[in-house]
Amino acid sequence: MNEWHTTESLSPHRAFRRLLGYAKPYKKTLSFAFLLLMCGTAADVVGPILAKVFIDDYLTPRIFDWRPITILCVTYGALHVAAVGLNYYQLLLFQKVALKIIQQLRIDVFNKVQDLGLTFFDQTPGGSLVSRITNDTEAIKDLFVHVLSTFVKNGVFLVGIMVGMFVLDVRLAMMCLTFMPLIVGLMLVYRYFSAKVYRVARFKLSQLNTKLNESISGMNVIQAMRQEKRMRREFAHINEHHYRALMKNIQLNSLLLRPAVEFLYAAAVVVVLMFFGFQSLSHTVEIGVLYAFVNYLGRFFEPVNDMMVWLNQFQQAIVSSERVFGLLDDKRTAPEKEGDETPRIERGHIEFHNVSFSYDGKTDVLKNITFTARPGETVALVGHTGSGKSTVANLLMRFYPLDRGQITIDGAPLETFDNEELRRKMGLVLQDSFLFVGDVKSNIRLSHADISDEDIRQAAQFVQADAFIQRLPQQYDEPIGERGTTLSSGQRQLISFARTMALNPKILVLDEATASVDTETEEAIQLALHNMRKGRTTIAIAHRLSTIQDADQILVLHQGEIVERGTHRELLAKKGLYHKMYLLQQGAAEAAEHNV
Repeated sequence: MNEWHTTESLSPHRAFRRLLGYAKPYKKTLSFAFLLLMCGTAADVVGPILAKVFIDDYLTPRIFDWRPITILCVTYGALHVAAVGLNYYQLLLFQKVALKIIQQLRIDVFNKVQDLGLTFFDQTPGGSLVSRITNDTEAIKDLFVHVLSTFVKNGVFLVGIMVGMFVLDVRLAMMCLTFMPLIVGLMLVYRYFSAKVYRVARFKLSQLNTKLNESISGMNVIQAMRQEKRMRREFAHINEHHYRALMKNIQLNSLLLRPAVEFLYAAAVVVVLMFFGFQSLSHTVEIGVLYAFVNYLGRFFEPVNDMMVWLNQFQQAIVSSERVFGLLDDKRTAPEKEGDETPRIERGHIEFHNVSFSYDGKTDVLKNITFTARPGETVALVGHTGSGKSTVANLLMRFYPLDRGQITIDGAPLETFDNEELRRKMGLVLQDSFLFVGDVKSNIRLSHADISDEDIRQAAQFVQADAFIQRLPQQYDEPIGERGTTLSSGQRQLISFARTMALNPKILVLDEATASVDTETEEAIQLALHNMRKGRTTIAIAHRLSTIQDADQILVLHQGEIVERGTHRELLAKKGLYHKMYLLQQGAAEAAEHNV
């Protein structure tokens, strides 16, 4: 049932202790809130005792001395007002701390996601991850905001009620105390069965989010391929299983929550009435004591009812916390710097030495890759789909930890570089450019404070993007929607080029950067690329061979191995795999022109 691999399973007890650990910074506030709670509970518990004094000492013997009666009434009213005020402030403090805790937890979860490596995202459905960050943290919020405050408040209140009962009658209080093991046992039984139900329900909710995310992201493909019925059918199937899990939860609640507690309450009332009934046979019964005990029983079981109801939310929160901490404990973080050395990228001399790599630890997608890219050179990687071209770029960018072999830049091992040094000195342009919500300027700057508006304009001019930006209504301040859908694919690509060049990198990694642009835009990009490659080491992954004919070295990959290497002319002369690929593309191009 695990949605993704975690390094170790977390028990409910450990998950709960870790959640309580988030409350440590607020010890003083919680202590003060607890003090207010105890005072408010004491004021609330004394009320029935005052009522008992009034009934037995004044009402029953018909002694109407207005002075003590007035004092009793004023004291009763004052205690009630004090209880209301104290409970209000303690609840406010508890909930304020709870919201602060959940705020910190969400920050921790989001920060963890930023640190996770691409291995994690390759193996994790996006909708499932969103479910953990949103739905599960929301459930934990309910734990802190409602459940813990309810349990603490009601726990203190129950202790106060028991103290009041012992003050009234020790024997009867001891008899009522025998119901406590039954109540605790009921809670344990409910917790045992509900845990299984909630895990299934949360898992199915996560699957619903995953399917919904997949449907929204791929709506154009779904509609183009007429997959609406299939998606509806699959969504309905998951939704039905989620419904069944929730129905099991409702059935469990209907049996073990309020009905079971009400039964125990009725049994306790019968015990109290029988006690006073038998006592009345031998001597007079104090009506005030009877009233106070029945009042206390009602007050005793109502908090138990609340605790049983919130035990429902508590169980959901514990299951959710296990899932959230599973994410926080995931070890598949992005590769980090190793060693104490701090090398710098000055020239951009790249060397691959017998590099082999596997995504799953079983099948190698790269096998003994060895090549050198000298400063200022362009090395192109070509090959059929799945040959390992993008994997070479991913390893060079240190998106994945290296399995075997070594990659060096300017003679220093790749793993010894700081992430900041790698990201500033290595520019990456992907086939599908991603733009953030904001404007053109912010998408080029990407929060680098040292990049001025003039630097942005110069970078845009350098990659031929300034011309179309100037035609936008607000030019560099033009708003950009989610993923840049308001711009064409070619315009998005030009902005991504400007974003890369604004950092003036020493190394360029181009992953089929011209594959999704039109011919006119491609000509502008090719001109920009020619300028960009000057004085920079360039690793270019290409599908269209026409875009890399001027490369200093072309590596032909097949099934994870370099099977050919050389310049465009040298590879054509060999009449090998590159020659076949070139002829196929030339034939396709000529056929396209003929059809036109």
